[in-house]
Amino acid sequence: MSESKDPTGYDEAYAELKSILDDLQQDAIGVDELAEKVKRAAHLIAFCGARLRKAEGEVQKVLEELGEGD
Repeated sequence: MSESKDPTGYDEAYAELKSILDDLQQDAIGVDELAEKVKRAAHLIAFCGARLRKAEGEVQKVLEELGEGD
């Protein structure tokens, strides 16, 4: 199942997370799938959070480097 793979980037993870949310809102997920989808969503949220923290650190580093040139 392709859903068990880690996404290659933030945009892919966010799109999958949005798809899961849409399915949940439309009651398109059966009871048997619900726990699996919620676990997958939690994994994707953690993945996105880590990517955002990494990007924030990289941006902060660049800003600090720019500030040193003054």
